[in-house]
Amino acid sequence: MTAYQAGIAKFQDMGAQVFGISTDNAPTLKHWADEHLKTSFPLLSDFMRTASKDYGILTERGVANRSTFVVDVDGKIQHIEEGTAAVDPTGAATACSRLKK
Repeated sequence: MTAYQAGIAKFQDMGAQVFGISTDNAPTLKHWADEHLKTSFPLLSDFMRTASKDYGILTERGVANRSTFVVDVDGKIQHIEEGTAAVDPTGAATACSRLKK
């Protein structure tokens, strides 16, 4: 999240919207967003695990694998990164720049 916050201007310049989604509850996310991460983009709660399940990233333990999805204006997934690559915004920024053209 911190790398996305550090590079948020790139996404804003491309007209992209960044969201963080977690299986944590909303009060926990608000605390982390405000007190620790200092994010200017919304952190959304998937406490019921619906989105994580629908996107195929929910583990058997009930937590989501770290993933980044770039979704176009029509709702179609254009790019996916998982694991450690998902915390680096470079791939997502490149995918967003391709959509901008």
